[in-house]
Amino acid sequence: MRTIQDCFGHSVRLTDERRQHILEHPEMQAMSAEIERVVGKPQLVRRSRSTTAVSLFYDFYAETIVGSKWLCVVVKYKEEDAFIVTAYLTDKPKTGETLWPIN
Repeated sequence: MRTIQDCFGHSVRLTDERRQHILEHPEMQAMSAEIERVVGKPQLVRRSRSTTAVSLFYDFYAETIVGSKWLCVVVKYKEEDAFIVTAYLTDKPKTGETLWPIN
């Protein structure tokens, strides 16, 4: 298990099981190091519209094996705990309240 500090100063867990699950997807294998980097230094963070305890961390990559995409890392926050649920490549960020950058 790895612990990452997010851009807000919280400790976020990435378990070996979650890392393995994410990297099972061929398009994500080259993004392994980027998952941790995006949590600490995202371009954009949005709160999930369906679950307020979930934040979506984004950064744009002009070149991935599937073309220009946003990497989205999904983090769930609970009282005294935060952990990465999943990560995936997407064409655009989801709508929702922008938490980062702080205006």
